[in-house]
Amino acid sequence: MNTEVPQPLSGVKVIDFTGVQAGPACTQMMAWFGADVLKVERLDGGDVTRHQLRDIPDHDALYFTMLNSNKRSLAINTKTPEGLAVMEKLIREADVLVENFAPGALDRMGLSWDHIHELNPRLIFGSVKGFNEQSPWKDLKVYENVAQAAGGALSTTGFWDGPPTVSSAALGDSNTGMHLLIGILTALLAREKTGVGQKVSVSMQDAVLNLCRVKLRDQERLEAVGYLEEYPQYPNTPFGDAVPRGGNAGGGGQPGWVLKCKGWQDDPNSYIYFTIQEQNWAKTCEAVGKPEWVDDPAYSTAEARQPHIFDIFADIEKWLADKTKYEAVDILRTYDVPCAPVLSMKEIAYDPALRASGTVVEVEQEGRGKYLTVGSPVKFSDFSPTITGAPLLGEHTIDVLSDLGYTTDQIAELKTAHVI
Repeated sequence: MNTEVPQPLSGVKVIDFTGVQAGPACTQMMAWFGADVLKVERLDGGDVTRHQLRDIPDHDALYFTMLNSNKRSLAINTKTPEGLAVMEKLIREADVLVENFAPGALDRMGLSWDHIHELNPRLIFGSVKGFNEQSPWKDLKVYENVAQAAGGALSTTGFWDGPPTVSSAALGDSNTGMHLLIGILTALLAREKTGVGQKVSVSMQDAVLNLCRVKLRDQERLEAVGYLEEYPQYPNTPFGDAVPRGGNAGGGGQPGWVLKCKGWQDDPNSYIYFTIQEQNWAKTCEAVGKPEWVDDPAYSTAEARQPHIFDIFADIEKWLADKTKYEAVDILRTYDVPCAPVLSMKEIAYDPALRASGTVVEVEQEGRGKYLTVGSPVKFSDFSPTITGAPLLGEHTIDVLSDLGYTTDQIAELKTAHVI
């Protein structure tokens, strides 16, 4: 790595006017990549995640610290004329402003997109909402699981004989933040050509749907032919008029399932995900000790296997019975069988490879000490992000106001007036 190369977003000034997860996930990654991210927070407690699900009394919760590292904090009452004036000064000097308030909240505050664009025509305005402007539900307040429901993830997750199931992956929140980040960076590149900023909007419903595109693909296929041959229901169970839940089946046409390994009776994560790849069928049969399957007409093609795919997986589970998930994967990888151990969060937290790659990092946080968090999932050849602690509430307020030209007396007046 070339340590002389400046951080990619060095010099980019970001106003982080967001809370909870979707917006902070977006701005945190910008901070990791070198942007100066200023988190603007309420005086009375700041971002709500500072005190949600606390594990240490009177200290910022992990919910906050894991989404706001590398940032600075300005605590201010933006509902006052003086606070609004501070915001307007910040906007004039910023490159990006990101918000995820409830619909209409920023307009009522006096910071509509039109006003912001007038204050600083070069500024990129990033906005997260639950639904896009054309949606009949655009005024709804949305959280993670609501977005998963509206974006198609819920109806297609789980088992066909059970209710829709929420994914623990933040498809609505962090995923939307990453989509917004893509949009903001694109708008910054466009500004290099035009000199003008623009508004970038991402709805949580749209971002979830973008990750469910193969299910939309399946809906079109189902309407065309009446069945989905790669789903476990085929050919034994009739299909309805909408894409069903497929359990642990793979979505790409390669049958897969979660299979028990040695110790599953005592360890809820002693499983692997096993994929039957059509072009690798012969080697898969060899790997699991079933060479006779290769030429057997009942097994030799994907179409022949599908009616009894669960019998095949049951036989593979017998082969797995005396192997731990790690032993099984070590064997199967030599046969090019796509598979992976089902890793618990504890295993991930202490995985040496994830630590070495910077995917899981240990961070020093004032008042807390060291804690684990995720690092950048994006790796660069000439740059490695350094993850630092999250700011205390209002930690940088005085510095920010001084940089904006406020005198010591003016700052004291703002304190007296409870603006800061």
